[in-house]
Amino acid sequence: MPDALLPPPVLVADPLALERLAAALAREPALGVDTESNSLHAYRERVCLIQFSTPAGDYVLDPLALTNLSPLAPLFANPAQKKVFHASEYDVLCLKRDYDFQFANLFDTMVAARTLGRPQLGLGSLLEAHFGVTLNKRFQRADWGHRPLTPELLDYARFDTHYLLALSDSLAAELAAAGRTEEAYEEFERLERVNGGAVPSNGANPHAFWRVNGARDLNPAQAAILRELFLYRERQAERADRPPFKVMSDQTLFEIARLAPQAPADLEGLPGMTPQQVRRHGGQLLAAVRKGQASPPVRPPHFEREPDEVRDRYELLHQWRKTRAKARGVESDVIIPREALWELARRNPRTPEALATIETLGPWRRGAYGSEILKVLQSS
Repeated sequence: MPDALLPPPVLVADPLALERLAAALAREPALGVDTESNSLHAYRERVCLIQFSTPAGDYVLDPLALTNLSPLAPLFANPAQKKVFHASEYDVLCLKRDYDFQFANLFDTMVAARTLGRPQLGLGSLLEAHFGVTLNKRFQRADWGHRPLTPELLDYARFDTHYLLALSDSLAAELAAAGRTEEAYEEFERLERVNGGAVPSNGANPHAFWRVNGARDLNPAQAAILRELFLYRERQAERADRPPFKVMSDQTLFEIARLAPQAPADLEGLPGMTPQQVRRHGGQLLAAVRKGQASPPVRPPHFEREPDEVRDRYELLHQWRKTRAKARGVESDVIIPREALWELARRNPRTPEALATIETLGPWRRGAYGSEILKVLQSS
């Protein structure tokens, strides 16, 4: 277990404390960083905690108590200061979405472990393997938007960053010994550029109801009902500030759309429709069914199918990547990301100069795999 004799983490929840923290962190060459969000407990997810660790201590910042986090922006954007995350992509996406932070000099311990071919990639597994530390995951699904924060929650949150600097040092040494440093840093740089606008807001997409499992198996009239049911659930979730799945499951929406019940008794026995749910939502669900039946039928959005020659090239590249990954003992996208395979298949470069124009393929990967990729494409 983590050291019980550690001093408690420092809670940062007012502007003056934030200014002091930012000044202290700015003097450090490297920071351990993590975030906690409330996607399991709120309609619109937001960052609820930002944790930092340095050799001097652990800090838990409360964004819900602060209206301006701009003092942190220079830290995240500073190319001379390493920011160590574990599984950083979603943290970076959320921090960009909520605060428009930009990132430089990121180190991701999970990416480093993947690059090294580690079979166990969770933070707990890595800490146990490197330091014999066992993390307590008791509060893994806690509501981080709830206040006040208890000492137990603060202590739990701090351990997601407490060991990150030591872990990054250990993994960096392994990367160097394996000759994989440049490869890992190319992936770190890709993560710095992820698009914060890519994190969806509930209900923002008018076609979002098509994501319900089985939606594309419905006929157009049933799909129109599903759309109205989905919109009803979104309104209820927003009003209650709860995730939509906690209001009603996708399976429930699908079955109601498929069967188009006309009376409260028809709802009874459907998946998720307990007597309480029927009392609470039955009338509105039946109204949504009637509205859907009165609406024009809807059909799935049309997506252009890739030409056969592109799909054929993609399959050749995909098989090459799979073989390369198996030989090295890593997951396939460690070799080349899926988006890069599609760009290669679409643009079909035949020379090193053309290969250099593939934006999703970094210089390390071009140097390591470029000649093999060109041979695969030339065989197509």
